[in-house]
Amino acid sequence: MLTFETVNELTLKVTSTGNDTIFTKAGAFIAGDCGGNTNYRFEKVLLGPQKSLAQAALGSLMRRVTGENIPLMKVTMNGPSETFYAVNAQHVVIYKLEPGETISVESENLLAFTQDCKYSVRFIGVGVLSQKGFATTTLTGTGSEAYVAILTDGNPIALSNVQTHNTISVDPDAVICWMGDGSCDPRITTDVNWKTFIGQASGESYSFEWHGSLPVTVIIQPSERRGGIRIGID
Repeated sequence: MLTFETVNELTLKVTSTGNDTIFTKAGAFIAGDCGGNTNYRFEKVLLGPQKSLAQAALGSLMRRVTGENIPLMKVTMNGPSETFYAVNAQHVVIYKLEPGETISVESENLLAFTQDCKYSVRFIGVGVLSQKGFATTTLTGTGSEAYVAILTDGNPIALSNVQTHNTISVDPDAVICWMGDGSCDPRITTDVNWKTFIGQASGESYSFEWHGSLPVTVIIQPSERRGGIRIGID
């Protein structure tokens, strides 16, 4: 049995009662606690976390081409233990996926996930206007222990239209992840006109938008990544 929980909002605590495996951002381990000799070990993931060698190699190529490549390590537990993970005092958010539920996350914000998450990289076709390009890292729940831990720069905000069916609009450079079924990718909206080209842009010329017909939960952080397209004439 495996569980994820947060400690003081800034640390991921992973509790294992037996033989379990997780994948984390390389170098994120900060402490461990177990009876007797250390019963967990770390291994660098050379290609990818997929079980098939061909899929792992293809996934590695996809991550490098799309800019979604992050160093991962495999943590194998061989008995009861508690291990702790953190990165630069960033806040940690944990989400447990239902079977078939999908989370799309910026690779730099991915801290850890369990083997019950199917890992892949896919094109969404709208990221050219944000910091991260055309692709997103995707995790899909395949079992009862499909945990994902996400890093955010500050306390995050969660917006959901699952009950309200409202339209959600967010700045792509503040998006951490979004959750729903496999068809809940956002569409791009732009507000570019002649004022943009004479230095009178609002600073919010583009956004990600989900209409009420796309049930989704979006997590955003109270800061923006540097980058993206900035149009204007000085």
